[in-house]
Amino acid sequence: MTTIRHHLTDDLLMSYAAGALPEAFGLVVAVHLSMCDECRARAESYDGVGGAVLEGAAPAEMAPGAFEGALARIRDEGAPQRAPVRSARPRRDLPAPLADYAGDSFGTVPWKRVGGGVSQAVLVTGDGATARLLRIPAGIAVPDHGHRGTELTLVLQGAFRDETDRFGPGDVEVADEQLDHQPVAEAGADCICLAATDAPLRFNGWIPRIAQPFLGI
Repeated sequence: MTTIRHHLTDDLLMSYAAGALPEAFGLVVAVHLSMCDECRARAESYDGVGGAVLEGAAPAEMAPGAFEGALARIRDEGAPQRAPVRSARPRRDLPAPLADYAGDSFGTVPWKRVGGGVSQAVLVTGDGATARLLRIPAGIAVPDHGHRGTELTLVLQGAFRDETDRFGPGDVEVADEQLDHQPVAEAGADCICLAATDAPLRFNGWIPRIAQPFLGI
């Protein structure tokens, strides 16, 4: 059994329950919830709190035609951008929420090399943040970098270590502007992660900085 040591924060779970996260962040949360009983239970409690608040709220007057207008916007724009919810049953070797974005298997993901043996696949999500799969060969370090915003990194396979701790399958690292680090994939299996960022990374080496505009990281 996988032991998850690094969980989602309360702020992330509350924002997810409220539908307030960018789709890319919501996807990371949804995938973690499909892997983590503890966080799934906490998320369900926040859903319950939100429902109770709505039930206790006073009704608000609606403008004439508001309901028809909402239906029209749904037809025009599609469903709200919230990552698919929370199945604990994986579809092949990808967790179910991620399979809706990347297919059923790591082997069918359209990986692209980004240098140093590392590959990535950018996923199609809405505005506000970017989601990508990263495959880091065992024993390889990614470039030393900091952050201009928030980065959520969820380990799906293998493990990595950085200046803060070890992160294995199901673990989430929440990085912000205060963290500079250089993750290194452990020996053994390649480390495959789902990462979401709301701002470009801040690379400390000049070669990654030159390549950054072409890689979209």
